[in-house]
Amino acid sequence: MHLMKRELVRDEGLRLAPYRCTAGRLTIGVGRNLDDMGITAEEADYLLENDIGRAMADLDRALPWWRGLSEARQRALANMCFNLGVARLMRFEGMLADLEAGDNEGAAREAMDSAWARQVGPRARRIAAMLAEG
Repeated sequence: MHLMKRELVRDEGLRLAPYRCTAGRLTIGVGRNLDDMGITAEEADYLLENDIGRAMADLDRALPWWRGLSEARQRALANMCFNLGVARLMRFEGMLADLEAGDNEGAAREAMDSAWARQVGPRARRIAAMLAEG
């Protein structure tokens, strides 16, 4: 397996961002043809866990106080961070200030009073409820 992997990396190359191969297929990694093969549920779960971990690490760096929130409020922030990225999440200044101050209803109102809430609809309502009710 080790030699096979090494040979395929040499021959196919390793690309960490999607690209179009010489046949025009959307490809990633070491020749993974996403157009024809896609990914497995297990691979999607692996990627999801990594992305959740990345979002939580971003929150740890940007908002050290967030770990003191209830589990539901932590999940709400992590969900928003996953969706928006930490830089865009940080633009929710009123919501974050309300959360840090313990004004959970205010944080929920701030979340709902945004272009993001209008774009994601039911997701925003679920997250706002998590912020308000904890």
